[in-house]
Amino acid sequence: ISHTWFLSIIQNEFRTGKIDLDSTMSLLEKLQISFDFTHVKHVFKKTVDKRKAHTINIEDFRAIYRTIVHRPEFHELFRAYSPNCKILADTELIEFLRKEQYETEACETTALEIILKYEPIEEVRKRRQMSFEGFIRYMSSEDCSIFKNDHRTIYQDMNHPLCDYFISSSHNTYLISDQLIGPSHLWGYTSALLKGCRCLEIDCWDGSNNEPVVYHGHTLTSKIPFRSVIQVIDKYAFVASDYPVVLSLENHCSPKQQEVMADYLESILGDKLLTSTIGDTVVTQLPSPEALKFKILVKNKKVGTTEEGMLRRDLDSHGETGEISEFENMSDEDETNEKAPLYPKSDSSKRKSEHRPSHPPRKKAKIKKIKIAIALSDLVIYTKSEKFVSFEHSLANQKCYENNSIGEIRARKFVTYSAKEFVSHTSRFITRIYPKGTRTNSSNYNPQEFWNVGCQMVALNFQTPGVQMELQNGKFLDNGGCGYILKPEFLRNHSSTFTPHNVGRYGKPMSLSIRVISGHQLPPSNLSKTNKADPLVQIEIYGVPEDQAKKKSSVIKSNALSPRWDETLSFTVQVPELALIRFCVEDEISLVTNEFLGQYTLPLLSLSKG
Repeated sequence: ISHTWFLSIIQNEFRTGKIDLDSTMSLLEKLQISFDFTHVKHVFKKTVDKRKAHTINIEDFRAIYRTIVHRPEFHELFRAYSPNCKILADTELIEFLRKEQYETEACETTALEIILKYEPIEEVRKRRQMSFEGFIRYMSSEDCSIFKNDHRTIYQDMNHPLCDYFISSSHNTYLISDQLIGPSHLWGYTSALLKGCRCLEIDCWDGSNNEPVVYHGHTLTSKIPFRSVIQVIDKYAFVASDYPVVLSLENHCSPKQQEVMADYLESILGDKLLTSTIGDTVVTQLPSPEALKFKILVKNKKVGTTEEGMLRRDLDSHGETGEISEFENMSDEDETNEKAPLYPKSDSSKRKSEHRPSHPPRKKAKIKKIKIAIALSDLVIYTKSEKFVSFEHSLANQKCYENNSIGEIRARKFVTYSAKEFVSHTSRFITRIYPKGTRTNSSNYNPQEFWNVGCQMVALNFQTPGVQMELQNGKFLDNGGCGYILKPEFLRNHSSTFTPHNVGRYGKPMSLSIRVISGHQLPPSNLSKTNKADPLVQIEIYGVPEDQAKKKSSVIKSNALSPRWDETLSFTVQVPELALIRFCVEDEISLVTNEFLGQYTLPLLSLSKG
């Protein structure tokens, strides 16, 4: 019956006897099969190599189709459940779903839905059965993805305060290349928002004609008007997610141009801009992502408290400025000195030429005064940027709507030496981590070490591909890709004693066993002329230090089309709630080097059984 169905679809194309490569491609599309152009081309070439003409007949096409589509590992599975090896009845399909896919709830309805969705042969479909053709289409579909289906939508409680979530965050969002001479571009904002990023960074400087501009100050990166950035954010803020967007302003503008910024924020964003507290004027707890849906929040330094700002709401504050005092030597973005003490006590001179004694005299830190336009200050409601002094200082003085930015070097020292205090801090206050200033090529740090201590906004250079961004993208696939992920309870609880180095009673050991069966149509190596690769699979676990692990499969020689491993790799994971799993396929070039072919990263708890 499948033969008849197959012929009925393809015979028309062979009216004239033979078809070429392009027609082969369109015929495969007509058969609704996912295929890779390079592989089909390669199999096609192998078929016609011995001939003069570059065309194939109907039998050749059938052979190509089988090579690409009829995978032996699918056949083995199908035969195990189909008594006659031709058809699966609905009851046999249910048995397969329960035993192999761990769908304990599977029933007649489930089976029928699958048959109606994937069985291409009408006769078989009408008999409520599934042919091998339908089985292949089902097995290759999203429904059989390794990523849990119900994690593709928002399933977490979105009513906790903002500080209880990991929030997808970008660093210097306007840059699309390096940090020194590369272009600034609006596309940086568009693409980050479309990837579900919820915290964007905007570096603002005075521009000509009283128009603030966005660029990486004191560098040769190009400038874009602040107005255009806000227009793009207005357009794309809620395409990928309904949940709030935070604009982290790195503000270097004069009070006069800060007023222009405030005007643009209000006039362009309109109702989307959060300009007052929700409900109570006195803020005792941050609102939830749910309460802030479709809202854009401004994160900036602020004069006085949110409550004082609210009292000024209906007054015209144009032309008014306020002053903020803070310690000069704790500059946010210029953290380049890896050997600096955790809590700077003294102001060491910036000039390198002076010969300094190894212990500079303890001078009082200089206090600098920053002028802020009241109009802009009053737009800051729940995300007031506050200089980080120390964990003790925050615990004693910081309000719930005040948050800190800490550079990766200092933050890494905290992870090593004061993890418990760090966890306690992030359970109360939103904490943003940013890359050190020396990463001029826009490289990234590993975000996992800061998620491990509950940092909400771990800002990465979204424009730079690599393992770090793969972890970021993998983590935020969860919860419907909405950019907010509820932190585990032990990172939300104010009295938690969890630390990543010593998980203690917070460990929930889980044994994980992964059977690497096969690959299909892997991208051939760039270094290979013959469409061949020597692929291997590496499985990596990222999480708390004791969960970090890597295991490799063996290498399958020269087969990128359909390598078969049939190997089982096993792991024990102590803190599954923080773990990510990364599948990486590489081509063994020599004993010492492998070429990256592809990867997929996802949260361990989003892994589907089956």
